Amino acid sequence: MAGKSVYVAGHRGMVGQALVRRLEQEDCRILTAERSVDLREQAAVRGWFAQHRPDAVVLAAARVGGIMANQTRPGEFLYDNIAIAANVIEAARQQETSKLLFLGSSCIYPKFADQPIAEDALLTGPLEPTNEAYAIAKIAGIKLAAAYRRQYGCDFISAMPTNLYGPGDNYDADSSHVIPALIRRAHHAKAAGEDSIAIWGTGTPRREFLHVDDLADACVLLLENYSDEQHINVGSGKDLPIGQLAALVARVVGFTGRIDTDPSKPDGTPRKLMDSARLSAMGWAPRIALEDGLRDAYAAFLRSEARGMGVTPPTP
Repeated sequence: MAGKSVYVAGHRGMVGQALVRRLEQEDCRILTAERSVDLREQAAVRGWFAQHRPDAVVLAAARVGGIMANQTRPGEFLYDNIAIAANVIEAARQQETSKLLFLGSSCIYPKFADQPIAEDALLTGPLEPTNEAYAIAKIAGIKLAAAYRRQYGCDFISAMPTNLYGPGDNYDADSSHVIPALIRRAHHAKAAGEDSIAIWGTGTPRREFLHVDDLADACVLLLENYSDEQHINVGSGKDLPIGQLAALVARVVGFTGRIDTDPSKPDGTPRKLMDSARLSAMGWAPRIALEDGLRDAYAAFLRSEARGMGVTPPTP
């Protein structure tokens, strides 16, 4: 990484912000694109790459969201993410970028994959319908990076993070993932003195979570040490039921009311735990325990709420 220019695509998002924080510890020059560069537009992306010619790229830009957003806007999730991946990967090839890391998602794997999920489970069964559009777009990005590696000799690699959370997350009521949604719901219920909150589904599906700063550490390791066509999993190695996660978030937030389930809403995949043995063999391990990470995420949420209201953030 020393002396190299590294373009973080999607630097305003949660993952992009974490990557910028982590890369600031390296002897490299960090490149970001202004808002006027729409990564869905081919000409804009090619123009930016021709002007800046980065040595390395981390493709963290994506349209993301929870179950509700995926179900109600599948066209956006499919088109936008395919366009972003295709435009950035092709522009990197044209400008002879030395290294590109494409970030996918654990939702690429079949709904009923064997647990923990190894990398070779990809395309061995049907996807979870509630996020199929997003998953297909991410699979296309993985396969495009692999195809360019095979045909053109590009050192393009892919990593599949598990469910991520942390500072910079999206807390929008309609499009957020499970942890930010729970934090927001528990915080506002606590502030309003409500006696209960509701979670989608039965609360029984099991999920694995990773703090975004741990992912950023893994990305730097992969940029420096990994070069293979096979994508590589990045997970914590631990999962828990959504109901238990909700109770943990409530404890962190200080909400003492009841947690109700809503079985009329979809559960999604029954279990999703990734096998990250290949990455662990390279010497990587997550540093941030889930409860500690949730406290960090809640503190960041309070800061963002305070900025919006113009008041000093309370202590979480």
